[in-house]
Amino acid sequence: MNSYVQAVVDNSPIDPELFDKFNVKRGLRNADGTGVLVGLTRIGDVHGYIIDEGEKTPVEGKLYYRGVDVEDLARNAAAEGRFGFEEAVYLLLFGGLPTKSQLDDFRALMGNSRALPKNFAEDSIMKAPSKDIMNKLARSVLTLYSYDEAPENSSPENILRQCVELIARFPTIVAYSYMAKKHYYDHESLIIHMPESSYSSAETILSLIRPDQRYTRLEAETLDLALILHAEHGGGNNSTFAVHLVSSAETDTFSAIGAGIVSLKGFKHGGANAKVSRMMEEIKRYVKRWDSEGEVADYLARILRGEACDGSGLIYGLGHAVYTKSDPRARLLRDKAAFLAEEKGLSGEFNLYRLIERLAPEVFKRVKGSDKVICANVDFYSGFVYKMLDIPEDLYTPLFAVSRVAGWCAHRLEEVIAGGRIIRPAYKCVQKRREYVSLENR
Repeated sequence: MNSYVQAVVDNSPIDPELFDKFNVKRGLRNADGTGVLVGLTRIGDVHGYIIDEGEKTPVEGKLYYRGVDVEDLARNAAAEGRFGFEEAVYLLLFGGLPTKSQLDDFRALMGNSRALPKNFAEDSIMKAPSKDIMNKLARSVLTLYSYDEAPENSSPENILRQCVELIARFPTIVAYSYMAKKHYYDHESLIIHMPESSYSSAETILSLIRPDQRYTRLEAETLDLALILHAEHGGGNNSTFAVHLVSSAETDTFSAIGAGIVSLKGFKHGGANAKVSRMMEEIKRYVKRWDSEGEVADYLARILRGEACDGSGLIYGLGHAVYTKSDPRARLLRDKAAFLAEEKGLSGEFNLYRLIERLAPEVFKRVKGSDKVICANVDFYSGFVYKMLDIPEDLYTPLFAVSRVAGWCAHRLEEVIAGGRIIRPAYKCVQKRREYVSLENR
């Protein structure tokens, strides 16, 4: 087997100079870091810079759902004392803000759709558990194809039904998959609760993963905010583009959403908040005085030089492909985290996060010799928020999926209705031509 592996390794590298020679947009990114324009959307807009006379100019970050500022969406829900994720889902799917009666009806529809098909939990989840919840989520979504009344019907009406059911069921699938993992792999008691139809998505998650089903209002509000902020991020992020790509081939809804899940599972995408959490545990272990700017800055410099943490030279949770001066999701989650940290007695740790957020850009500039404008992204705080909610690391990325499936579904509908062409970018083959050699002469 080693010789086979070596053959693969020897025949895989491509001369880096060839990418420049043929003007290849690696990662679908232009040379200035901007994304290659490959499509149009009305669903989400991520704004982090402007192009001024051909130059990329940093600005404060903004995120819009169907043209509505996500900060307005989150803050108005909080001001009115209600959970906002279902409103965000409605906005993303239907393109406009709901009236009170429309929102009440949609919440009821979501609540009544949370239960899984008969015997699905026993046959699909409990009999085939997984150590990785994202893996189990992907398999469960693909399996739901077999339980659907019209899995291949690609009419907007049918796809919309499938999408609403998937968005509603994701919290249940994730919670049950986690409880099965705890039982079969961690050897703990198996505790399964039925979802309550009157609960919001955030309340459903907390009630299903806690044996006693108890949670505070602030805990549910904080998780609801995290769900709002992760629901959509434009058509170009890796998982959403995967949904567009697969949908353009005219496949079914379950396969398209499954593609989004397996993309989000990657550490360079949805798994980033777990890396932030592991990095922070090491910082807390080796930095003796969490309020010392000098000690914290010195350790950040060691991380950037590859001398600490995992040796990658990266401060996880810092920087973003689009946002420059600020990530609006990080701002909102940070402000909410302050209240939760006070309730949980973790204000000291929260202040360490704030100090790192403030110091890291300057340390990055000094160590890397770069003038790139960078900020903390949403992953920097989301793992800390989940930790304060007593949510295990196993669920960090699955909770991202519980939220982002709303955006995936909106983009799937958009691709089916407005796309019309299979997405087919080009790859140039740089392998030199060779003559075939008969087996006896090799």
